[in-house]
Amino acid sequence: MARNDINRSGELEVFIRVIEAGGFSAAARTLEMTPSAVSKLVARLEQRLGTRLLQRSTRQVQLTSEGRTFYERGVRVLADLDEAERCASAHEVPRGRLRVNANVPFGQHFLLPLLPAFLAAHPMVTVDVALNDEVIDLLEQRTDVAVRAGPLKNERLVARRLGATPMMIVASPAYAARHGLPRSVDALQGHNRLDIGHARAQPGWPLQVDGELHVVPPRGSVRASNGDALRQLAIAGVGLARLATFQVLADIAAGRLLPVLEESNPGDLEEVHAVYLGQGGYLPLRVRAFLDFLAGQVDLSRPLG
Repeated sequence: MARNDINRSGELEVFIRVIEAGGFSAAARTLEMTPSAVSKLVARLEQRLGTRLLQRSTRQVQLTSEGRTFYERGVRVLADLDEAERCASAHEVPRGRLRVNANVPFGQHFLLPLLPAFLAAHPMVTVDVALNDEVIDLLEQRTDVAVRAGPLKNERLVARRLGATPMMIVASPAYAARHGLPRSVDALQGHNRLDIGHARAQPGWPLQVDGELHVVPPRGSVRASNGDALRQLAIAGVGLARLATFQVLADIAAGRLLPVLEESNPGDLEEVHAVYLGQGGYLPLRVRAFLDFLAGQVDLSRPLG
């Protein structure tokens, strides 16, 4: 078949839709094609490229390493086409489904309170939101944007910095009444230090003593899956928790929580980024609009929710 007879952008769009929909049948429904037609088109694409892009099973499809590379570059190519068409049309607006993943504290305090304004500004966009504190694979989870706190390790991702937040140890007045509050870093050993259980958590609580940094491991009666669960446990008087300042400012102002050992707080900051696949210049309009919106609205010193 001559190259001029091949609709390469159409093949690429079908292949990408299979990955994002999670299978041939789901992709076929969104494309208004039959599953067999979608399967044959992808098989023809693999034959033309001379490599296998997908590992097929009865329940799902998985990318091969070659397929992952082809997918990531293909997304950029189609986004570039979308950008070219947008530039040619002054009336183009963000549209389509936007899939967003965020850690629970950011989701509760910023993302969910801001979503109504974003949707009002972009009525042609629909948003799927998932909140959890695990580091997900954006490609496998078919996610457009993920908000992550802490150091970034995946070099395939492009990141847009949203800010940084100080950390602090807190306890409730009820806990203080029963157990007292530690007056020194050494005294922490006698207190219930609540832990967070995910892979990107810090190994301990950094604290400053006489100009030297000490790391105290959080060892207590509860290990929670996310920071907002720790906040609720701390408010309930279960133990001490070390949390992002934006999570606890309102609780401290309302008297639900008390700062602990602030004189030993080293002032370390936790960075918060919005991450996505691809290069910044090759983004679907809905993703670009969302990133711009977050960057303009998020202030980690002033939580919304």
